[in-house]
Amino acid sequence: MTYSGAVEVGGPADVHELADLMISKVAVGPMNNNAYLLRCRATDEQLLIDAAAEPHTLLALIGDSGIASVVTTHQHADHWGALGEVVAATGARTYAGREDAEGIPVATDVLVDDGDTIRVGRVELTARHLVGHTPGSIALVYDDPHGHPHVFTGDCLFPGGVGNTHDDPKAFASLIEDVETKIFGTLPDETWVYPGHGNDTTLGTERPHVAEWRKRGW
Repeated sequence: MTYSGAVEVGGPADVHELADLMISKVAVGPMNNNAYLLRCRATDEQLLIDAAAEPHTLLALIGDSGIASVVTTHQHADHWGALGEVVAATGARTYAGREDAEGIPVATDVLVDDGDTIRVGRVELTARHLVGHTPGSIALVYDDPHGHPHVFTGDCLFPGGVGNTHDDPKAFASLIEDVETKIFGTLPDETWVYPGHGNDTTLGTERPHVAEWRKRGW
């Protein structure tokens, strides 16, 4: 079946099958958070992005093979609600942005900075530090050698705009600058965007509206 990225809490995962990587997307919790399970097709090693809620749902998605690591995109509680239970059940290594780690009540094993590489099997993800939604939010970029890039943006980029900066002009200016420079400025229109909530999009769909976002200030 064709991947759409449209998932609902309580519903099945949607699976994006790439040449080297399998991406399973599931919606969990009262805030309809997206969690993403990445599996290297060469090694079967798995990595989870945002153990947001419903540990039973996430552990069922992970399955008996377990996970090597969990990346938390940022410190807001709806993105780490199941982290402690998932780590306890799997022994996974934890990753988070350096500036957000203190706000996550599960110990971070690896502090992530801009440009760092995070591996899942033979697949490499590049972290991009995006400041504004939180001080240490990170996005993860997979530059698929067999196709277009894929980027997991947490709450920094959604269909229709950047993440909430709580009416703080400085935070908004920082976030839109980082998103425009580090995401739109380095990746092509074909790049698939996997946000922390809701439906997926592409950079090509959103790019024509970035100037409008700047003007409106959110």
